Amino acid sequence: MKFGGRFLLIFFVVFALIPLPVSADQVSDLQAKINANNQQVAALEAEIAAFQKQLDALGTKKNTLQSTISALSLSQKQLASQIKVTQSKIASANLKIQELTLSIGDKERTIAQNRAAIAKALQGMAEGEQVSLLTQVFSSDSLTQAWEAADQAIQFNQALEHDIRSLRTVRAALASNRDEVSAQKAQLVTLENQLTVQKRSVDANKSAQQQLLAQTKNQEANYQKLIAQKQAAQKAFEQELNNLQNQLNLIVHPDLLPKVGSGVLSWPFSRAFMAGCAQRRGAYGNPFCITQYFGNTAFSTANPQVYNGKGHNAIDFGAPIGTPVYASMGGTVLGTGNTDLIRGCYSFGKWVMVIHGNGLSTLYSHLSAIDVAKGQQVSAGQLLGLSGMTGYATGPHLHFGVYATEGTQIMTLRQFRGANAGCADATMPVATLTGYLNPLSYL
Repeated sequence: MKFGGRFLLIFFVVFALIPLPVSADQVSDLQAKINANNQQVAALEAEIAAFQKQLDALGTKKNTLQSTISALSLSQKQLASQIKVTQSKIASANLKIQELTLSIGDKERTIAQNRAAIAKALQGMAEGEQVSLLTQVFSSDSLTQAWEAADQAIQFNQALEHDIRSLRTVRAALASNRDEVSAQKAQLVTLENQLTVQKRSVDANKSAQQQLLAQTKNQEANYQKLIAQKQAAQKAFEQELNNLQNQLNLIVHPDLLPKVGSGVLSWPFSRAFMAGCAQRRGAYGNPFCITQYFGNTAFSTANPQVYNGKGHNAIDFGAPIGTPVYASMGGTVLGTGNTDLIRGCYSFGKWVMVIHGNGLSTLYSHLSAIDVAKGQQVSAGQLLGLSGMTGYATGPHLHFGVYATEGTQIMTLRQFRGANAGCADATMPVATLTGYLNPLSYL
């Protein structure tokens, strides 16, 4: 074969292997399914917003059995829609992974074909180089053939360089697709975990509704009697707790606490939940879903980081039963408990306390479920449990307290000076008066 013919063959080898594209029908079908899921998500999210509007309206009405049951029923419907949203997102993530997998397979075939083409081209070039280019040019039958041979050699080199660049581009696209698949899989795991929590939230909601109906026998008079009993028991508990707080010989050193306004703590809910609070600030009068603030005394106003035994020793967040509650900062679970196990004790209900390494401890109470155990290490944003209305709670909310660790103990009221109120044998966190801190000073 002449020099020109050899290079024409090599040139053909470089460009002849065109990669087989992923079926357009397959990609189109997957994208259509993803779009349909996205439309369903949008419709469901509108439905969720409508349920929330009804819940906000109910929150402004008098606390009755009917309004409480209605709120629980609406929450269940809202959760059902949230579950459908999550399921649609999971389906879309799976479809996206399929789409990316097809694309990866296509690019892997392209890489294999390009490698084969380059290998054949280089092999042909090596065979051609057995006779130098200069010799082959001068041995050509005519000057025209010589120029053609030289021109084809240049074309071959350009084609080879183009193919190598193309190979690098395909490799970069392949790496990008694989990264995207990894991201989609991570999102899938998050969504599946979220779905599990949402299903548990439905169960917690149903359980609270069934328990309330059993306690009241679906009678408004019984419900109001129950509320009155809770209020009386709570008042007795607060008096007993206040007596104990005044006698605790625990000293709090303010200089060992984080600086007020340092923002060392994060909100104990998801970003999505807090974003929803900001959108519904009209319902709460603030953008954080806070239903009760800390302190409310002249002393606490003058010293907003300290509680003095009157008013409220934490902040309350309005949160539907089953709302995931997260650690406000990394630390160790100092203790967990359930004061409802002691008959007639209406206080924290199910609670979790986490001790942090900066002089602060945080309390999460009235939970419907606890997901951690004493001594467990937790990271900021880790799930601690689900919000509820256990203990002294006439509606679903989270009681979020911040304590000075050195002024706090976990104990029973009976352990100290023989307390004998309804909560005497309930285990709970207790702090000296200056041990209660305003959460908003550190959020």
